[in-house]
Amino acid sequence: MSIALARRYRPRRFADLLVQDHVAAALRGAVAKNRVGHGYLLTGPRGVGKTTAARILAMALNCEQRDFEHPTGEPCGECASCERIWNGQANLDVVEIDAASNRGVDDARDLRERAMYAASQDGHHKVYIVDEAHMLTREAWNALLKILEEPPPGVVFVFATTEPQKIFNTAAPVMSRLQRFDFRRIGPAAIQSRLRDVLTTEGLDAEDDALLLIGRHADGGMRDALSVLDQCLSFGEGALTAARVRDVLGLVDDEAFGAVLMLVADRQPGQVFAVLDQLMDSGADLSEFAGGLAEVLRALVMHHYGVAADGLPESTQALIAAVAPRLAPEDAVRMLKLLAESENSIRRSAHPRLVLETLILRWAMMDRVVDLKAILAGEAPQPWEGPSAPVAARPIPEKRAVAPAPSAAPETPRKGSGGPAYSVPASTEGLQAIWSDVVETANRQSRLLGQALEHASPRMDEGKVVLAFGADSGVFREGAERLLGTVETILSARMGSTVTVILESGATAPPPAARKGGRMTEETIRADRLTELRRKDPTLDAAADALDLELLDEG
Repeated sequence: MSIALARRYRPRRFADLLVQDHVAAALRGAVAKNRVGHGYLLTGPRGVGKTTAARILAMALNCEQRDFEHPTGEPCGECASCERIWNGQANLDVVEIDAASNRGVDDARDLRERAMYAASQDGHHKVYIVDEAHMLTREAWNALLKILEEPPPGVVFVFATTEPQKIFNTAAPVMSRLQRFDFRRIGPAAIQSRLRDVLTTEGLDAEDDALLLIGRHADGGMRDALSVLDQCLSFGEGALTAARVRDVLGLVDDEAFGAVLMLVADRQPGQVFAVLDQLMDSGADLSEFAGGLAEVLRALVMHHYGVAADGLPESTQALIAAVAPRLAPEDAVRMLKLLAESENSIRRSAHPRLVLETLILRWAMMDRVVDLKAILAGEAPQPWEGPSAPVAARPIPEKRAVAPAPSAAPETPRKGSGGPAYSVPASTEGLQAIWSDVVETANRQSRLLGQALEHASPRMDEGKVVLAFGADSGVFREGAERLLGTVETILSARMGSTVTVILESGATAPPPAARKGGRMTEETIRADRLTELRRKDPTLDAAADALDLELLDEG
């Protein structure tokens, strides 16, 4: 029976650890300088080399070829001691324990008692490797605490875990007794390179895209990547292809991503159901499909701004180049936002198809971005038609506002929406068009400021915003003056440039806003009467705001 690739190509030396140079250098130096600590905590995602590093440390400390006169800190990896440790065979001086099945206080006491015995040979160390250390109970950690504080000579404890926060929550005092090393995720490019080396040694061949797909699927774990490679190699004959990897892993083909993006670009929501039918018939994992859509959309946005997305197969890059002229980057960002809001629901819902179907329907029916200047100039908004210059040389586009379909008239920003930070004409008409939004934004930050701005009459004067208050609105002018910086910040955000605000007094006060629709009732009449009372008596109004009082009309 052949040995699995994940075991056959497990590193034998610190130098062989992939992407973990910071850990390798520290442990190698500790062995070479005879400064090995009594306790280590190795943390990081699964499959990145934590247990392997612990074994290499044990091999280095007990290597039969260890050179004490010219130490390098590396094990030879070939002597009988190194072979036993590397293969996980029985060894008197190196003990591996799975904390998932040996997590109780009795197991910890047994470990503590065994640690009191000396190593089998002079110059050797007793090394206890505890995997899945976060599974140990609080009582087990308490039983080990004393020996971790005052360990016997020549004893080294190495704890490996994917969840260090659980150890901190269960046994915080232990953390200060251990040297902690955080292992990094391994990137797709590094995994791809390592897999290529393995295949060369095995005398096999594979497409670059096939190895790249495996690297992305492994999610940072080298062990997982080697296991998947082993699985794919046993699935067929000849060179390993990207299509075979997709079949083995159940990955969605790029054609499915392309079909979704094209129906969105062509505004054909009716095609959504056929696409989802094909996905379901193929047995695709819808949460994986959603994750793939997110990667494609992100790469599409990067493509628009001349940034190359790393780690994408050639087929995906070709898809992005084909879709880019059809979808504006602003639309892609909005689609990403909607996807992020729905991703958890897709993963957890009992009906993930319904969630994904609804998401893509929203994409297909959403409004498209158009140039705001064209709308304000009275021109019919035109759909985005892609960059006119090469992508790499294309400047960042002007900020755009969302507009309805081309046949619709431009809309005024909705009240209360908060609105995007876009530019408006430096005119009194443009300022008044957004004033209700400005008042509502101010009201959310301060009730007094919101009411003060309601009593102001805004206009533009030589590029500055002038707020005129009536002769009987002195209190509201004072409120606006105290929060003048906030007013300027809100207006600058809404108008897209730095705004200076000037306050005026003595102008005719603006009339109270007329009630919109609805018939008059006793409650509305009473509310109008209170509003008028507050308007006529600014002192009473300011006191009500300051003390958060509710005025009642008993008449």
